[in-house]
Amino acid sequence: MNTPSELKYTKDHEWIKIEGNVATIGITDFAQGELGDIVYVDVDTVDDDLEGGAVFGSVEAVKTVSDLFLPIAGKVIEFNSGLEDQPELLNTNPYGDGWIIKLEIAEGADHSELLSAEEYQAIIG
Repeated sequence: MNTPSELKYTKDHEWIKIEGNVATIGITDFAQGELGDIVYVDVDTVDDDLEGGAVFGSVEAVKTVSDLFLPIAGKVIEFNSGLEDQPELLNTNPYGDGWIIKLEIAEGADHSELLSAEEYQAIIG
């Protein structure tokens, strides 16, 4: 199971990479493995200000649909348009080309719920 140490994680299996006041967000290798073959990614929250924990989209796999939860508060500023034609990037490269959104982090956003790679590994076993 690939869990890059430079990223932070959530109990809901999203990863977040924070660079200044912009965060890149996707789903973890564990999550894509549990979902199976991903066939569609739906994000209709671009330009929306959302609270941490809010649903920002969903991922549809062959057998299920799963909500995507925002790790921290902010404004969704970009959706990875490459996922429109290649949703399987979430399966093949979840930490690279399979990123889902970019977020402008809200001032004073709470980072306390974010997990280190080691803490996330302990949750998923």
